[in-house]
Amino acid sequence: MTTRTLQEKSPSAQTLRGLDWLNFLLADVQTGVGPFLAICLAGYKWNEQLVGIALTVGGIAGIITQTPAGALVDRFRSKRALIAVGVVSLALGALLIALFPSLWPILIAQVLIGGTSSLFAPAICAISLGIVGSQFFDRRQGRNQTFNSAGNVVAALSMGLVGYFVSNRSIFFFVFILAIPTILTLLLIRPGEIDYERARGGAKSGSNEGPPSKVWSLFKDRPLVIFLICAVMFHFANAAMLPLLGEKLAKGQGRSSMMFMSGCVITTQIVIALLASWAGRKAGPWGRKPLLLVAFAVLPLRGVLYTLTDNTACLIAIQILDGVGAGLFGVVSVLVIADLTKGTGRFNLTLGAIGTAVGIGASLSQTVAGGLVHHFGYHAGFLFLAAVAAAAFVILYFFMPETGNHGVSASSEPPLHA
Repeated sequence: MTTRTLQEKSPSAQTLRGLDWLNFLLADVQTGVGPFLAICLAGYKWNEQLVGIALTVGGIAGIITQTPAGALVDRFRSKRALIAVGVVSLALGALLIALFPSLWPILIAQVLIGGTSSLFAPAICAISLGIVGSQFFDRRQGRNQTFNSAGNVVAALSMGLVGYFVSNRSIFFFVFILAIPTILTLLLIRPGEIDYERARGGAKSGSNEGPPSKVWSLFKDRPLVIFLICAVMFHFANAAMLPLLGEKLAKGQGRSSMMFMSGCVITTQIVIALLASWAGRKAGPWGRKPLLLVAFAVLPLRGVLYTLTDNTACLIAIQILDGVGAGLFGVVSVLVIADLTKGTGRFNLTLGAIGTAVGIGASLSQTVAGGLVHHFGYHAGFLFLAAVAAAAFVILYFFMPETGNHGVSASSEPPLHA
């Protein structure tokens, strides 16, 4: 075994620790501009449709930038610098929301946040793949998701307390402050340990694959197209559920609504944190498809259950299903893309392209479901989303093939942590 191979399989403890903390802190800064924004806007007497439009604007910005962001991560060697740019932009957007909570400043902030946040997912995946390689990527991805979810739990609890005891918009000042340690954490990751070719799904370390393939070439791969359709439908059904639940909980609750939303987010993220590493370990020997089927199956069930109770504790408990679905999909979906693009040098481009399609589904979800709720009530909105989720499950079950090396597991322990 060569010195190069040993180095590839044994990244430093500092780099691995930095990657763990980066996932944790990125979750912190991103949590505050998600479902909490919907509650904040509802507190300013925005109706469901206007809230949906505001969230859609951020989604559209993400749609436009997802594919270029993936291509940029494939081409650009300094993945850490790309993440730093995204964090600074997100912090500035949060500050804009806190200082000017009216229509146009909110829309501008959403464009800034949505546009630059597109860098985070492909850059983190690229760094991880570049450090540990494809052999151990499934377990590393599970560990990434675990730390991300743990960060979400801490952030949701902290922001719920800040929103309750201070004010709703103080959450966005908190996000701005959290951006500072997030950027500093990037310095722990040693750039020399991120193999450029592996980070973009190249055939082998040190080879020169050339530029990533064109976006249109992705659609020649039938399993990839099927997975793209399923992913879009999954996110269309999922994206609006938590914001709608937040708006439902916010009615007549005043400042308590922030604590209710924190309870929802914390419940979801605790489940993800407990499930993600397990999913990363089982995705190899069990295969990708069985885990994806479970993730898709719980989503329609969750939508129906929201219509059966108005009890706050029960609604928060239903978020356990959100944790199961999001935890499994978050880990396995990236592994499926890595499987389908292995050796092509276009991993991050593909990740970005699918992110674009998923962003379309998620942003339309906010507007369509918000409109349905505004005109027909919350039950109609949740049942519509559940029906879309059920259709996605059927397509996945009958048409999506297994992409992993089913039954094959690593022969040695991967270098996942210090």
